[in-house]
Amino acid sequence: MLDIGVTKLAIIGGIALVVIGPERLPSVARTIGTMLGRARRYVADVKAEVNRSMELDELKKMKDTVEAAARDVEQTVQTSAADFEKSWSATTEGLPQSDSNSIYIPRVPEYRHPRKNWRLKAGATPQWYKARSGTRTKALSGAARVARFRPQKIS
Repeated sequence: MLDIGVTKLAIIGGIALVVIGPERLPSVARTIGTMLGRARRYVADVKAEVNRSMELDELKKMKDTVEAAARDVEQTVQTSAADFEKSWSATTEGLPQSDSNSIYIPRVPEYRHPRKNWRLKAGATPQWYKARSGTRTKALSGAARVARFRPQKIS
């Protein structure tokens, strides 16, 4: 853009000192600095606005492509459904039906768990048998279980 080196800045500063004078030079320099800052902020705002508009255009294009793809998928699904309906009606054409909307669903018996009264059966076992067979009679915490099954130290 502007190729200003240190020597050119020194020459411009010297001329400004002679023309403006040493009393008014600091206030003029401050004013020029604020004006340059405002100009830079304005240029940055314009760049940001241009970038936003470009991103908005890209997003609109992306939205259009996604909508087109969704329409294609919807159309494909509709044609597939229509083809399926045609093949279904052709397949079920000769079958006897009592009602055109009813579908035969076989009746499945309700599931019953085989161990319905397991608490009663577990409570009926005598304590001496549980102790002999090693069945747990009390709930153990995790720490107690670790302590129970920890290998013994050999001394």
